[in-house]
Amino acid sequence: MAYNNHNAQAFRSDYRAAIHPLYNPWLHAAFVLAYGLAGVILAWGTLEAVAPWQWLVVPATLVFFSWGEYQVHKRLGHNRTRFGRLFYKRHTGDHHSFFVESLMPCERPRDWRVILFPAWLIVLYSLPLLVIWWLLAPVDGNLAALFAGSMLLGYMSYEVVHACEHLPAEHPLSRLPWIRQMRRLHALHHRRELMHSRNFGIVHPLMDWLYGTLHWEPEAIHEQNRQQHRIRIAQPAERVMDYAAAPSHWPQWHPSSLRIHGREGVLHAGERFEEDIHAGGRAGHLCWDVLDHQPGKRWQACARGDHGLHLLLTYECVDVEGGCEFVRTLEYGFAGWPMRLANVLLMRRRIERESQASMQALRDVLARI
Repeated sequence: MAYNNHNAQAFRSDYRAAIHPLYNPWLHAAFVLAYGLAGVILAWGTLEAVAPWQWLVVPATLVFFSWGEYQVHKRLGHNRTRFGRLFYKRHTGDHHSFFVESLMPCERPRDWRVILFPAWLIVLYSLPLLVIWWLLAPVDGNLAALFAGSMLLGYMSYEVVHACEHLPAEHPLSRLPWIRQMRRLHALHHRRELMHSRNFGIVHPLMDWLYGTLHWEPEAIHEQNRQQHRIRIAQPAERVMDYAAAPSHWPQWHPSSLRIHGREGVLHAGERFEEDIHAGGRAGHLCWDVLDHQPGKRWQACARGDHGLHLLLTYECVDVEGGCEFVRTLEYGFAGWPMRLANVLLMRRRIERESQASMQALRDVLARI
């Protein structure tokens, strides 16, 4: 599939449709982990009277694996080569089209197909490790077993951490300290202008730091919370987007929108408007800037409000049989800790319910007009 960073939702729809119907994501993940763990147990089950210094082989091997992962990721995953053209197609062509900086989470288990390596790859990867183990065992059986097992641990850690980097932001694992920082680095790697030059490390940033390719930016305030809802509507995508991208219509279908101060009709990139709202149990006022408008496909705007509120709102439409799928993504956050705490304790669930209700209301309104 061709690289497509401008309409990731459309690419996702096409990619999912091409996945074989018998593909089982749970079996895929279970096989990789079970095979890897079995290999580690097999190797380390041969250890005998391991000296304290021999255990240093484990961290040394994991660093070596990280170096190898960095080189393969950078030189084959992001550069067209004859030897690595299949990996380049799968990685830059598919993975970086499916996941872009503004759309990093997987949305269903079958999306693991574009995150995890093919299940057969861990078998192929383990074969040279068995040869190395067999060759080194007569010299030092403990070192041979520790090296082979640690290389398998490195492979599994890559798969697990990479999957965590594409979990929804609200998932408990996404909030763990190390995972949260690596998720941020990986999201920056998926930015189009950075993906071929920055943040190639998946499990940790050591190699990026050593090679000078580490790039860090703090999260934008609106990235604190992300809510996405979708609904199928039996209307053409152009008609749905034209209606939703006209803020003057919002009070007719979104329960949080009270009044719009701005012109009628679809607003285009560069235009501004204001809105009176009552969301999450409190009243407020928003000042909006329209960032993007692609007719029938995408509309995006950002806003600032009271108490340090920052929002990013994205509408996307994907053609499906009998109509379209409308996707509404709301990202928001607060500059100050008091409002962040109030959001977690009181507001977030109410905003979620209001957003869910708005989708059904939009479909109902469009059915009547």
